[in-house]
Amino acid sequence: MSQMENMAVPAVGNMSKEELLELKKAMNAKALAKRRTRTALRITANVVFAVLILLPLLYAISIALMPSSELFTTELNLFPKNPTFSNFINAFRTVPLLRFILNSFIMAGCITIGQIITCSLAAFAFSFLEFKGKGILFMVVMATMMVPGEATIISNYLTVSGWGMLDTYQVLIVPYLTSAMGIFLFRQFYMTFPISLYESAKLDGCSNLKFIVRILLPLTKSAIGAMAVYTFINAWNMYMWPLLVTGSNNMRTVQIGISMLDSVDSQSITLMIAGVVMIIIPSISIFIVGQKQLIRGMFSGAVKG
Repeated sequence: MSQMENMAVPAVGNMSKEELLELKKAMNAKALAKRRTRTALRITANVVFAVLILLPLLYAISIALMPSSELFTTELNLFPKNPTFSNFINAFRTVPLLRFILNSFIMAGCITIGQIITCSLAAFAFSFLEFKGKGILFMVVMATMMVPGEATIISNYLTVSGWGMLDTYQVLIVPYLTSAMGIFLFRQFYMTFPISLYESAKLDGCSNLKFIVRILLPLTKSAIGAMAVYTFINAWNMYMWPLLVTGSNNMRTVQIGISMLDSVDSQSITLMIAGVVMIIIPSISIFIVGQKQLIRGMFSGAVKG
């Protein structure tokens, strides 16, 4: 091996400065071409997968812009030949869609704010306070995640019915003001903070509530963002509970309103798809804006250190 190295050194040493520069340029150009090729392949693969994933949404937008006469033909019409916005206009005329959207925004917004407040307070107690049965109580809270919502929906309905809360904003909001998922998410994030942070704040005369508001919450923006995006989308897409507890158009939400666009007339499919396209815009927009916070918040408490 040493003999081969001794033979190679003089070969390189005999090359002129111009030849070395040309060799370096050729190597750099080859490396750059490899990087560009890998980047182009990555971008191409991402575009292909993105189109495949978004294909149902793109086709829904195409149907929403089609007249009914173009959809129900023997031809495969993927794109509208005569695009029209009449389906969107008729959707607002058929049902009070703006009222449904407002109700969903109020419901989803209040549930999101409520869960952030209650879950952060509960997670603080499970993370920093010491009391008897804390571990058992936390296990009970986590165990509720295994109970499907359908198993408790009848008992919840009988409870709110007895309280006279049917067909109100309270019945849409109050049962979902906290969640075991949110408590777990905040607790895992709080566990990354040293207990000395809380002890130092107590020595300085900081109350528990002031510690949460002034110290914990500013340090947990990623967890709050993840919780807000996750909770808002779930509340916005809620269907069974609003259908069960509301009976008037003044209190119905968008998910129920979309089902009202459907009828025995097959021509209403384009109308219903137009409504679907409109109501998924807020949830998609919130997901796009908060996707980084969602990913960062979901993984922030996974590794402690």
